[in-house]
Amino acid sequence: MEESCFICDKHKGEIQTDGITIYEDEFVYVGHIDNNGEPGYLGHLMIDLKRHTPTLGDMYEEEAKAFGSTMARVSKALMVTEGAEHIYSLVSGNSVPHLHMHIVPRYLGTPREYWGPMSVHDWEGAPVGGNKEVKELCLRIKSYLETNNHE
Repeated sequence: MEESCFICDKHKGEIQTDGITIYEDEFVYVGHIDNNGEPGYLGHLMIDLKRHTPTLGDMYEEEAKAFGSTMARVSKALMVTEGAEHIYSLVSGNSVPHLHMHIVPRYLGTPREYWGPMSVHDWEGAPVGGNKEVKELCLRIKSYLETNNHE
């Protein structure tokens, strides 16, 4: 029996997550991290490889090109639309064995002790919001990507 995969189920539309689809092509899917209906750190995005594979080293060349290009474009969009001063990226794969990359912005004014892809969440002054704010952020990123698709 095949084990269920959260990311595969999300792509099939079987699981509802926070926000909306920011970007999607034949290789990758971009959306906001899901916070199970709770307020969360705004701008923490996920780039998922559509094909079920566990690691960066398992990507085909065309997938890797799409993944890298998407990573750069989404990072720039966070800097331009949300005012992020730095972008962290992280691939762990410990919880879900389906390749996905966390793209986490660090905003201006974040105290140095909270610098880091998961530490920024712990800062009490961090920008947080519910699904309404997440959707608004997703729409800003999506709009930027659609109007700046050749950068």
